[in-house]
Amino acid sequence: QVQLVESGGGLVQAGGSLRLSCAASGRTFSRYNMGWFRQAPGKEREFVARFSRSGGGSTTYADSVKGRFTISRDNAKNTMYLQMNSLKPEDTAVYYCAADTSIIVGLRPEEYDYWGQGTQVTVSS
Repeated sequence: QVQLVESGGGLVQAGGSLRLSCAASGRTFSRYNMGWFRQAPGKEREFVARFSRSGGGSTTYADSVKGRFTISRDNAKNTMYLQMNSLKPEDTAVYYCAADTSIIVGLRPEEYDYWGQGTQVTVSS
């Protein structure tokens, strides 16, 4: 069982920055596929960024955040981060941390087994 706890959300003006954190339980954190997803009101949950276990820790980003968001992880602290710069109003959503212990996992939310409770990010114009 993996438990995930997000933090770092808040209200920020357009163009500002936030850093989200995701603290994970478990002694094999480095072997998890880890990802960030977000869900805006009235919309489906969508992929934001991820680390791929099978890809030697390679990263993948949604086109909408590429060049603005950076995903990172500290295996010693069992923590994953999402640095969000140049935020836009359309980035407003609840952001979720997700994990999966499969060898290979894709970009769809249903492929991830473990989820945090989410943290609200609101970007004002």
